[in-house]
Amino acid sequence: MIMKIKVDERGYYGNYGGAYIPEMLYRNIEELRESWLGIIEGEGFRNEFDKLLKDYVGRPTPLYFASRLSEKYGTRIYLKREDLCHTGAHKVNNTIGQILLAQRLGKKKIIAETGAGQHGVATATVCALMGLECIVYMGEVDMARQKPNVERMRILGTEVRAAKSGSRTLKDATNEAMRHWINHPTDTHYIIGSVVGPHPYPEMVARFQSVISSEIQSQLEDEIGRKNPDHVIACVGGGSNAAGAFYHFYEENNVNLVAVEAAGKGNETGQSAATTTLGKPGILHGSKTILMQTDDGQVVEPYSISAGLDYPGIGPVHAHLFETGRAQFLSATDDEAMRAGVEISRLEGIIPAIETAHAFAALDQLTFEPNHVVVVNLSGRGDKDLDTYIKWGQY
Repeated sequence: MIMKIKVDERGYYGNYGGAYIPEMLYRNIEELRESWLGIIEGEGFRNEFDKLLKDYVGRPTPLYFASRLSEKYGTRIYLKREDLCHTGAHKVNNTIGQILLAQRLGKKKIIAETGAGQHGVATATVCALMGLECIVYMGEVDMARQKPNVERMRILGTEVRAAKSGSRTLKDATNEAMRHWINHPTDTHYIIGSVVGPHPYPEMVARFQSVISSEIQSQLEDEIGRKNPDHVIACVGGGSNAAGAFYHFYEENNVNLVAVEAAGKGNETGQSAATTTLGKPGILHGSKTILMQTDDGQVVEPYSISAGLDYPGIGPVHAHLFETGRAQFLSATDDEAMRAGVEISRLEGIIPAIETAHAFAALDQLTFEPNHVVVVNLSGRGDKDLDTYIKWGQY
């Protein structure tokens, strides 16, 4: 895996990143920082990681030409089918990598946070696979709206603990997981699910997810004779699926990178999670990034119909992409995303996760030429969101 983003030795992407951690976690973070690259670049790790991605996760995932969607928008649209991964989303790419890393670090227990539940299920899955004890923190609100994923985790043998403070969503689950790690620093590895947190997590998660853009390049070359599309579109909460989809295109300036955030009930309503529209630089969960906050630095509670995008910040790599203008940041409201999710279902026979539906909603905000090649990262399937689709009811 070749780094395409310049990260300095302190873990900064330009002005964003770093490791802002309590003293109790210094040993853990230093252990990771000093050892992770050497471990994952070793031949034994690489062989085991690749084999599990192939035989267990089901990679490579297809790059599917969406003919009816392409006809509607007058261009060539391909869907990167991460929804076909084992567990139903891209999250397992990262959890496979981190569980192999944890084993090599001698860790016996795993903790994680989750919003939509897909990272929690992916973590529970690899812990069952490797026989490690697992605790996943999840906001109480998210547990109610993502109940099928809660039960999947429990069936897999994972303890799901409710975060009952604040908005009782992803931010609060992350807070609880961090507190747990502080109290159990020696035998526990924290599998962070997105490109957030203290260095080296954002870089590490992006590396594990970079298989997505690597496959897009090889699949496009086979399909159309060139490696690079004109546009790559992905939803962004913390931003792991987008980091994976963008990774090998960061230095390809002819590729338009489009990140789509959740505008909730509207960016002017006070009920949104569109960080780049509403946020400013600050410290969140161990790194300097862009986050939604008050004038005195208190985190603003985010809102989205999508549990996986209901987060008040973005990963530092995305903050850097936004600040430098390398990526185009858009947002979609709840209703725009839900309508897009139903449209994809009816045009292509694929019910997307509501997170991914935000990416599809951006198609109406962009202008394409007939010869353009557009790749949408279909990061997860909508099974987990059927109750939300039903409650929305406009289909």
